[in-house]
Amino acid sequence: MQLPDFEAWAIFACVVEHRSFSGAAQALGLSKATVSKAISRLEARLGTALFHRTSRRLTLTDSGRSLAEHAQRILAEGQAAEEQALESARAPTGLVRVAAPMTFGIRHVAPAIADFMAAHPGIEIELALSDSRVDIVAEGIDIALRIADLPDSSLRARRLSAVSSHVVASPAYLARAGTPTHPAQLAEHPCFGYTNIANPTWLFHGPGGEVAAVRAAGPLSTNNGEAMLPALVAGLGIARLPDFIVDRELASGALVSILPDWRAPPVALHLLTPPSPRRPARVELLIAWLSERFRNVCEREGKHADSRIAAD
Repeated sequence: MQLPDFEAWAIFACVVEHRSFSGAAQALGLSKATVSKAISRLEARLGTALFHRTSRRLTLTDSGRSLAEHAQRILAEGQAAEEQALESARAPTGLVRVAAPMTFGIRHVAPAIADFMAAHPGIEIELALSDSRVDIVAEGIDIALRIADLPDSSLRARRLSAVSSHVVASPAYLARAGTPTHPAQLAEHPCFGYTNIANPTWLFHGPGGEVAAVRAAGPLSTNNGEAMLPALVAGLGIARLPDFIVDRELASGALVSILPDWRAPPVALHLLTPPSPRRPARVELLIAWLSERFRNVCEREGKHADSRIAAD
């Protein structure tokens, strides 16, 4: 029986993470030649090229892309096994990479991580904020928070909180342009949209099970919902945004919610991790921390915002 070349698989995973032989060599404390030989050894054993190599760029081949997740799992399994063996003798240490949406990350994830770091000073956090979808396996992300109706995938997902949204506009805009009473009327108004959503159609579920769809179009599109707020408050159009982005403006009266009897399809806040069944103790600690911190967080915020609006 010939054992797999575990060292070469782990080095391959590290090259994928750092996107270069030299970056992987520096991270692993090896020479660039050692890294290159390990990749060549693995390619010869598998009978396929893993990378396209040029003088300026290193990219995965189709075979390399399909095997990257396996390599990441092998590396994660080894790291987790060592962590588990050592954790009884010391507090968990090391780096955890976290990805989160921009606005939710700034308002909620960053404060949660600050509290976590105060409680676990030996653990380092690398927080990446973006509203674009991240390939967490290819990017070497340990934990990703994502707000979406998740498609099936090989990732491990934990649902933390329902996320509701409001169709909003400023009182001045509605006084000038009129208040839509049916989603179909939104087609007559400038509607702001997300550039990172392929289909700009807004779906609604209404009274009596009625379903309505409208193609949102207008003068502003952006990849971040919070960036729409100045234009909304200025009375330049209408947008559909989640509670955690518009709750302050709704509470202050700068924006008002319209179409109260119509709901967007449900989405939720999920915590995602790579498919490996073993995770380092530091990652498990942060998963537990974030899961507790964000359990039903958007639902709680939505109720608070609604109560403030009702009181006004």
